[in-house]
Amino acid sequence: MKKIFKTLPAIFLLSSLLFIQCKNTDKNEGSAAENEQAEGTRDNRGMHISESDFGKTSEGEAVTKYTITNSAGLEMSVINYGGIITSLKIPNKNGEYQDVVLGLDSVSQYETAGTYFGAIIGRFGNRIANASFELDGKKYQLEANDGPNSLHGGNKGFDKVIWNVEPRAGEDEASLKLTYTSKDGEGGYPGNLETTVTYTINSNNELDIKYEATTDQKTVVNLTQHSYFNLSGDFSKTILDHVVQIDADEYLPVDKTLIPTGKLEPVEGTPFDFREPTPISDGMKQEESNEQLKRGPGFDHCWVLNDQDNGMRLAASAYEPTSGRFMEVYTTEPALQFYIGNFLDGSLPAKGGGNYEKRTGFCMETQHYPDSPNQEQFPSVVLEPGDTYTSETAYKFSVK
Repeated sequence: MKKIFKTLPAIFLLSSLLFIQCKNTDKNEGSAAENEQAEGTRDNRGMHISESDFGKTSEGEAVTKYTITNSAGLEMSVINYGGIITSLKIPNKNGEYQDVVLGLDSVSQYETAGTYFGAIIGRFGNRIANASFELDGKKYQLEANDGPNSLHGGNKGFDKVIWNVEPRAGEDEASLKLTYTSKDGEGGYPGNLETTVTYTINSNNELDIKYEATTDQKTVVNLTQHSYFNLSGDFSKTILDHVVQIDADEYLPVDKTLIPTGKLEPVEGTPFDFREPTPISDGMKQEESNEQLKRGPGFDHCWVLNDQDNGMRLAASAYEPTSGRFMEVYTTEPALQFYIGNFLDGSLPAKGGGNYEKRTGFCMETQHYPDSPNQEQFPSVVLEPGDTYTSETAYKFSVK
């Protein structure tokens, strides 16, 4: 018996050590699992920005992709070439995340596509008639790249340059601050233009875009963003079933080269009336009979937004019934160019397979009126030295 009792302390000590070791092992394994879970869901406690290589331009410039993920799981990717939003993944009504912006898979495709997918547009968004304008009696000749007109800044606008990118991530929002200096004479425009565009994603599934610019010479500026949306998440489908609302009582009719005639026409009684939520297909029913729709061909016009003096306000929305995705557009700008991908022709490969056919994406480009430098009755786009051009637009995503 003495021998047995003598061995009990040793057994007890050994058991205790094994128990402690097992507990520590369980604790360590639990921590590893927790760490793994934390790594997988880190965005649920804040914002995250990652960087990756996206190839090189034809001139050998390195292109970087920046991906922002917010606390809800929304994911947006942007490359420093053109400030292009290459993808934007948002949930549908069932919580499934899909990409809802048209884009391409390589830099070389973006260089040659000519569609302006997802890009920052400048120095002047939209068209300038006869690729020229006058300032203080001096004529400036621009690059004609859309028939006789200049479109979206010319042959090498802001969509085809490398931007400097400064990423910033916080708990509730993350941003990419993009900067670019457009030299005096670039594209035919006067003045050295210092431009800043800041993309910000917050935890409420909102994309905010702020534009700023300064110049050392009198010049004209009209910046915008050219993402093509298809809220269905299926790029093989057209966007004609999307239900659109635009807070505008008037729009700008265009001539045969899509330059505004200078008149502001009421939308009432026309296919351009989106004051109430209206399927795009409803307006397109008059495609063969309405002269303006034939010139588009389709919607490719500028809507004169209401309440232009009220700063940031709701300007437009789009709803896709099958997915339930709902997008609202807020802006400080006086106008919105609504374009429904009329010139997509099936020649460009779509992400995930297939090709981008006609009207598989739509754009809501907030901006000043097209051809403003040549039409004095339009709101001014002139920027003076010492002044700062500012503009802001936000896209808010939800489901219903």
